[in-house]
Amino acid sequence: MNRLLFALPVLVLLIIGGFFYRGLDLDPSAVPSAMIDRPVPDFALPALHPGKKGLSTADFGGQPKMLNVFASWCGPCRVEHPIIMRLAARADVEVLALSYKDDPQASRAWLAELGDPYRQIGVDRDGRVAIDWGVYGVPETYLVDAGGRIRYRHVGPLTAAVVAEEILPRWQALQQANQ
Repeated sequence: MNRLLFALPVLVLLIIGGFFYRGLDLDPSAVPSAMIDRPVPDFALPALHPGKKGLSTADFGGQPKMLNVFASWCGPCRVEHPIIMRLAARADVEVLALSYKDDPQASRAWLAELGDPYRQIGVDRDGRVAIDWGVYGVPETYLVDAGGRIRYRHVGPLTAAVVAEEILPRWQALQQANQ
């Protein structure tokens, strides 16, 4: 009986250890989005640049769009910015943006320094629209199909590998589905 009492805690410890060991293989940045395959949320945001168009639900549809969520205070956003510039330079990619919890003046200065790849930029000062999109932090990038449904979300800065392996194949599939 003493051996059984000794073996029981050891067995429980081994089971708990197995769960922890399994957790080492999980990717903490792979947070599933509840918005995948759902329509773009209903929103309307003012434009970052005076005299230009803001960003709203109506801007998503007709053709696939990419939405990049950025902020001037975000270090990883600065790292991914050259990649966003290259994507936006392509004739077949339309990149829109959400300026997340940022001072519009700071966002404008940041884009003046690094370049502005975005066709439209909405200012989400309090982050409420980002919450509706399911944003956990910045940067995040979304692919939206021609019907206005969110089809993909990438959390974190885009890299050349992510663009080549994840973004562009999905983008091309969205374009083909739209033809």
